[in-house]
Amino acid sequence: MNGLAELDGIALAALIAKGEVSASEVVEASIERAERLNPVLHAVVHPYYNLAREQVLRGLPKGPLSGVPMLLKNTGFEAEGMLLSTGSELHRHTVSTRDSTITARYKAAGMVIIGRSNTPEFALSFTTEPEAFGPTHNPWDNTRTPGGSSGGSTAAVASGIVPLSNSSDGAGSTRLPASHCGVFGLKPSRLVNPVGPIAAEVLGGMSTPHAVSRSVRDNAAMLDVTSGADLGDAWASPARPGTYLAALDAPLPRLKIAMLLKPPLGSEIDAEVLEQVRAVARLLESLGHHVIEIDDAGYDAENLKTAWRIVAGVGIGLGVAGGDPQSPNLAKLEHVNREWAREGIATPATRYAWAIGQVQATSRAMGRFFAQHDIMLTPSAAEPAPKLGKLAGKGKDVDTFYDLFWSHSPFTAVFNSSGCPAMSVPLGMSAGGLPIGVHFGAGFGKDALLLQLAAELERAAPWAIRRPPIFG
Repeated sequence: MNGLAELDGIALAALIAKGEVSASEVVEASIERAERLNPVLHAVVHPYYNLAREQVLRGLPKGPLSGVPMLLKNTGFEAEGMLLSTGSELHRHTVSTRDSTITARYKAAGMVIIGRSNTPEFALSFTTEPEAFGPTHNPWDNTRTPGGSSGGSTAAVASGIVPLSNSSDGAGSTRLPASHCGVFGLKPSRLVNPVGPIAAEVLGGMSTPHAVSRSVRDNAAMLDVTSGADLGDAWASPARPGTYLAALDAPLPRLKIAMLLKPPLGSEIDAEVLEQVRAVARLLESLGHHVIEIDDAGYDAENLKTAWRIVAGVGIGLGVAGGDPQSPNLAKLEHVNREWAREGIATPATRYAWAIGQVQATSRAMGRFFAQHDIMLTPSAAEPAPKLGKLAGKGKDVDTFYDLFWSHSPFTAVFNSSGCPAMSVPLGMSAGGLPIGVHFGAGFGKDALLLQLAAELERAAPWAIRRPPIFG
């Protein structure tokens, strides 16, 4: 049973289907790992082990991921009978009375939810250090952040608690922690995965749910489980070409890849990170792809940075306080988010409309970019995982916090605003033993192409053999 931590989800489900191990045994082994490792990592913030056991006892539907244990991120995804505290004191006791669409699809596929993963308050940080619930630690170095906002999910996958986990990504919140924890993270195209049944979009359409995993095939299989329009969706998602899992075996054309190493707003990139991206460019050339270096992707990064802050601030101010600057709910927020919410409440409607226009302008810019190139290659993050506290909001004003937020991951948010798919692939390691993810983006609807490229890289430079000091 100890060896189960080494297997990905598809391998676990295959063992269950053959009767070599039971779903109950797989889930119990995952729970045992969580109970042993979580006191060190604090990746699982709300455990629901008995609900997981009950789900198995009721019988699980068949499928390529049936019986596989997983976590739900502690924001944005309802699950009947589970807390949804969103990393905030405000919602410490909020319990969901229904399943979100994606949760229902996980359950219909036979996946077993063992609890909720830790997240920063309202998922608005690139480090997972909610003041209400405490920080998650990186399994490669427990003095460092796992990233955020999907830091709990990613630390749990990297440490072998679960082979895969639900996540979401509003500016890089799946890909950034995937980079810091050495796992694979994909942000699909906008609305490939729905955010219903109530919301039609989150963060002005910039937030996209999906997953982190150790293997590419698990990630593709999860996208097969969750993708597709929800009832009453206001917009249609791109059509799916067969299954994403089957697409991994399809021939991959040789690609035109544009490598961008210069941050659009002039922030600094760690030298080791730059060298890892260049090394991957050389690997891609050896695989027959054509890589050119560019200096600019053709979008207005300054306006995008301003627009993202406005959209997020208005969203917090509306969601937490109903737009009321005197709402008592504001007092329960962390300082930086309270000030950000007040800023959002004070934002005129014309300014918000301007921000949405800027978000949409990046879609046009990326459309033009991907008419000329198949792939954009960049760093996932500006540096390997920093020490806990560096990126947290505690003791900072909004300006300082937001500048750190943006400079830490300068290449990711354009894919949220444009709706284009992007991924972090765990191809590098620093001299100090920390993972370095390499970032790839593609044109809108080209999710299968990205997954095909990831599978080719996984075969050429396998990362599954690397294990953090805190594992399994």
